[in-house]
Amino acid sequence: MATHKSPGVYIEELPAFPNSAIAVETAIPAFVGYTFKAESNGKSLIGVPTRINSFAEYVENFGGAFSPSFKIEADESSPDTFKVSYEEDNELYFFNSIRLFYANGGGPCVILAVDVYGDKENGLEVKASDFNKADGPLEILKNTPEPTLVVMPDVIKLKEAAYAIYTDVLAHCDGMQSRFAIFDLKNHDDSLKPSSVVDEFRSKIGNSFLNYGAAYYPWLNTSVVEIDELTFENLPDSYHDYLEDGLPQKIYENYKTKFAELDKAGLLDQIHNLNKNHHLELKSSSANYRAILNQARNFVNQLPPSAAIAGLYTMVDNTRGVWKSPANYSLNLVDSPVVSISSQDQEDFNVHPETGKSVNVIRPFQGLGTLVWGGRTLDGNSADWKYINVRRTLIMIEQSIKLATKAYVFEPNDANTWITVKAMVANFLTNLWKQGALAGAVPEQAFDVQIGLGATMTPTDILDGKMLISVKLAVVRPAEFIIITFQQQLQQS
Repeated sequence: MATHKSPGVYIEELPAFPNSAIAVETAIPAFVGYTFKAESNGKSLIGVPTRINSFAEYVENFGGAFSPSFKIEADESSPDTFKVSYEEDNELYFFNSIRLFYANGGGPCVILAVDVYGDKENGLEVKASDFNKADGPLEILKNTPEPTLVVMPDVIKLKEAAYAIYTDVLAHCDGMQSRFAIFDLKNHDDSLKPSSVVDEFRSKIGNSFLNYGAAYYPWLNTSVVEIDELTFENLPDSYHDYLEDGLPQKIYENYKTKFAELDKAGLLDQIHNLNKNHHLELKSSSANYRAILNQARNFVNQLPPSAAIAGLYTMVDNTRGVWKSPANYSLNLVDSPVVSISSQDQEDFNVHPETGKSVNVIRPFQGLGTLVWGGRTLDGNSADWKYINVRRTLIMIEQSIKLATKAYVFEPNDANTWITVKAMVANFLTNLWKQGALAGAVPEQAFDVQIGLGATMTPTDILDGKMLISVKLAVVRPAEFIIITFQQQLQQS
């Protein structure tokens, strides 16, 4: 209190409300992968975590889509058909995954570019070293406190090698204690049963820190990439060999002649318009051309689910709260899962008695769309941490209280401070209970906060400068299995 020496009237404002913790953000994904460019105001953004708030902001700083190249092969089983597939090192998912993230409710996020693909004509090789080197993205993210989720859509391109990186991500999340990881499994392959894909994932993901991550399967058939986003420029030069005789071939010959003239003159703008018109002419006149592009588009639209799930987490957190399980929601811009998983198949994926490594399934339901039909962490056998919403709610509460109590570091470790801290934590938890995050008819049933000498501390603790706070919580858990019993009763006379 100030010392007043001059006569007069002085006003002192007294606090009317106790201090309270503020809930930290819960859905700020860190997306790690390859971008078209990584530059802002002339400065490189490679290896620089950059917050964006919209897809337009992403495009401004990191550019557009990767332009894949495809090869066309005659189908030996049917001479009138053909097979389209990726050229080597021409399969990247990052840009379209960001589109899927925002289509499913995404908001602010952090982009960490590990390399750029630009206009590389020979594709870009996905390297494990871009993700797990000592000074790589996980080390960089240690000094970036904002993200609460970690998503790496391009990593699964490494197939089995991706799972070793996943173990590093889990260790990172455990060390930070403030974020949660979303993982993809390998894409469905006709040579492998879905159960084999899941078994391989379980055998290679390790056994440590499993409560800090969740896995989703299968991949998604999306409609992110529209029909005119791929053209003959994504096809080999021999694409014209697969066009029908007659008008399509004449269109190609005319194009070839005009292109040679413009190319010789260096008229790039006119070449661009020529290419655009050539694509439209072939699309309207050639069924084979349309079929080739549709096959290519189907490949590009097959995406790992992690980014869509991150968008779903964001939407659920913003509309219901982090304590609501991110399951039983449909996914936008998703036509179907790549492979359909039955209820019987899901039993082993969801609950695995031996390892406890739950894999959340994405399934189609008639009239409802494609639903996320699982809400478990990889630690499915843990009574404490089996549910995603419980793990993420505890992360939010822990980090919120941690930040709030920083103000009391070096304050007197006495009863006055203990009362203030206890009131602050209890007030914060009461607000969460009112919002539905904690279970109990009254606050006393939802949480318990203890602090002080004889409660959580001994005289030795005080001498050592320790203030120990004990918080017990009853976090709401999802109704995963709803069982309704029916019984006939005798007719009443």
